[in-house]
Amino acid sequence: MLTDEAFIIGEFPRAIDDRFRLSLPNELLDPLAKDAKELILVKERRGCLSLWNPKVWQTRWQGGIDLIRQKMRLGRLEGRIQHVQRFGRLLSSRYREVALAQRGRLVIPEGFREFLAVEAGGEVMVVGAAVCVEIWHPQQWRNYLESQMPKFTALFQHLSE
Repeated sequence: MLTDEAFIIGEFPRAIDDRFRLSLPNELLDPLAKDAKELILVKERRGCLSLWNPKVWQTRWQGGIDLIRQKMRLGRLEGRIQHVQRFGRLLSSRYREVALAQRGRLVIPEGFREFLAVEAGGEVMVVGAAVCVEIWHPQQWRNYLESQMPKFTALFQHLSE
């Protein structure tokens, strides 16, 4: 379910403090954390984490997970148990609920820190990705922009058709 209310944009440099706390910009936090004291932190790609409103995350993923469970109960995945196990392992380590503290601060948990590859006291880029907020290692963000920005006009045209 995508709505215009979920359209989150902006790019903000931020520092992670010595206890791996990150203060989120209000411009991104307000639409993201609407009615939520906890957010869902997700490993997206090396050097990038995403933050989701729990209701949006639930809508996005729960239907698929329920379908996989139903297929398992009905025996439709018998020959694909290795795929189910791999899915379970990745799902187990892919996301985690994180609490929001005062002033929009959150602690990046262990395991997610290594995935982001930013040391305590290091810089990150906090970016609105329309439906979620992303936390990027600065070099990974630059690499992403360099590869994707030339494709922006075509993407815009494709989405606005």
